[in-house]
Amino acid sequence: MQMVIGTRKWSSWSMRPWLAAKRAGLVFQDVLVPLRTLETAKALEAYSPSAQCPVWIDGDLSVWDSLAICEHLADRYPEKALWPQDLAARAQGRSACAQMHGGFLSLRGECSMDLAAPVETLELTEATQADVRKMIRLWRVVKQRFGQHGPFLLGDWSIADAYFTPVATRLRTYGVDLAQYGDAGLAAEYCVLLLRQPEFLEWERLALAEG
Repeated sequence: MQMVIGTRKWSSWSMRPWLAAKRAGLVFQDVLVPLRTLETAKALEAYSPSAQCPVWIDGDLSVWDSLAICEHLADRYPEKALWPQDLAARAQGRSACAQMHGGFLSLRGECSMDLAAPVETLELTEATQADVRKMIRLWRVVKQRFGQHGPFLLGDWSIADAYFTPVATRLRTYGVDLAQYGDAGLAAEYCVLLLRQPEFLEWERLALAEG
């Protein structure tokens, strides 16, 4: 099995399914395609019709798109419990991932992921401030309803936590004080938790080693 990923310090979309696969204990090979070069699109065309990363390759099966890969892994390895068994909790987690997948455009555009960048406080635009408030509200609502039995968003670690780990890196890199946007401590604690997970620490170490 292989996962085609982009430059680790920048590729938040690659990080998400990679964290899920690592958390599941799967053994796979990374195929690294450098991003932001003239050859990037052509190189990725060899792996998927989207010419984007990540791509999961298992024999003659190729699955592209971060969310599709995560869902495939959950289906292929149900014993790994990448989603909770509870139907309502699973649906809420999927809703949160879909919201991240297609939303928060200002936050994603203004605060791009760069694990090698020094921490520097950024004055956020109004649109990005609104996204931060929306993110804090999302985490609070989901955590309070479905996460009371454990430390993660749905209690136990799930794909939802893989999806929000890159957000935690963005908030750290750009020095975002969540208390200024309505956080009473839950969101800040959640970010710290995500960035302490061994799978993320491995990704970060590899990202920094790439230079």
